[in-house]
Amino acid sequence: MSQTTATMGERVPDDVVEDILAHLPVKSLIRFRCVSKSWNSIITDPTFISKHLKLNLNQSESSMSTNTQSGYLLYTTEDKDSSSSSKELCTVVCNNNRTLTQVSRFEIPSFFDKYMIVGFCNGLFCLASREKELCHIIYLWNPSIRMLKKLVATRFNRKHNESATIGFAYDSLNNDFKILRIVCNAMFNESEAEAEIYTLSSDSWRKVVVSMESLRGYEPNIGTICDVWGPFKFYNGALHALAFTVGYSFILSFDISDESFHEIMMPRNHLDLVSINFTELAVYKGSPADFVFARDHGNERGGRFLCHIWVMEKYGVSKSWTRKFVIPMEWVWIGHFFGCTNNGELLIKNATGLVSIDPESQNQNILAIEDANWVAFSANSMESLVLLDGGSFITQNVYTDSEKESEEEKKNSDVCSMDDLGSASGSGGGLGSGSSGDGDSRATS
Repeated sequence: MSQTTATMGERVPDDVVEDILAHLPVKSLIRFRCVSKSWNSIITDPTFISKHLKLNLNQSESSMSTNTQSGYLLYTTEDKDSSSSSKELCTVVCNNNRTLTQVSRFEIPSFFDKYMIVGFCNGLFCLASREKELCHIIYLWNPSIRMLKKLVATRFNRKHNESATIGFAYDSLNNDFKILRIVCNAMFNESEAEAEIYTLSSDSWRKVVVSMESLRGYEPNIGTICDVWGPFKFYNGALHALAFTVGYSFILSFDISDESFHEIMMPRNHLDLVSINFTELAVYKGSPADFVFARDHGNERGGRFLCHIWVMEKYGVSKSWTRKFVIPMEWVWIGHFFGCTNNGELLIKNATGLVSIDPESQNQNILAIEDANWVAFSANSMESLVLLDGGSFITQNVYTDSEKESEEEKKNSDVCSMDDLGSASGSGGGLGSGSSGDGDSRATS
């Protein structure tokens, strides 16, 4: 009996406990913070958060080939039936039989009314505003753990209204999240574009030079960048956006690891003889592509579009641009093209609603999603603990479908929720207080 008691009383080594916890989902880890001070210390440690993220990334990549689904759709929607006009961020899995299954639903803080999602990766969302007085305010938001971080970027000294373009990505080589911000004066070709980068590991901003000399490999008279159309798209380890000078356009790429800018030529004359409504970059079946939405002058009734899909079949090689498809479709407003799925279907919001269009067969599939105002496709869906060690806590209810059904049971259980951890989360205040607490990062010149 004494031998059994001694065995049961043995303390599990901390490294074993840490290894076990690192393989658990975020939902469980948030609950287990209440088990003991030592467990809370482990789970909120930056080294553990990084380890948990890497394990989740490896697991996500290995499971992609065995899944019976073809990716995930993330979207935001506004509840028109609600007097509070609450907004939600939803995630649905795209089943191979073309049905959708909702896997999570998070309430978007009303504080974000003036902000839009400009990027997301590994469970973290980046939000920014186009409004003049807010264009230097950026938020990182982790809905899974209800944490956010307010970032205050540089107020550049410019004569005219600044136009900021944002890019957000995860640097896998340096295990860091980074935000690129470029400010230029559209229509005022008088000064060079200015850029800065934020790294989560250092929690600081620093300026980076948009070297025009490095961008003149293809076009000797590239001139000064006067506009960049964002948000940036992340592909092949770099952020990409359409950039414009006087009489010339190209793809401005930014290597997220070595933090260098590069120019990628667009297909020559691809916009000639086309009445463009808008053009947007996206990834088509693993290759960068330019989607040009233009008027269909051959349609006598008018009011229809032609979508010209140009694909760069070999990354960085301008001669590999090929016009793959020209698709007739209904009128599409700017901001209502949401990119492509893994199998190359276009995600578009038109008069019918949210649809996916196969460019090869031109078949249109109506998606069972209503009132979506932002949509994105992701090959995988993962949650993370990022920001748990330095964000501000949001005091709002957040549910997955299964959680909502059992919420009343949880209130009567002994399991501690995030609301109970408000004072222990390290935050200086919730959204209601208007204070960013420890989650406020200001730029340094």
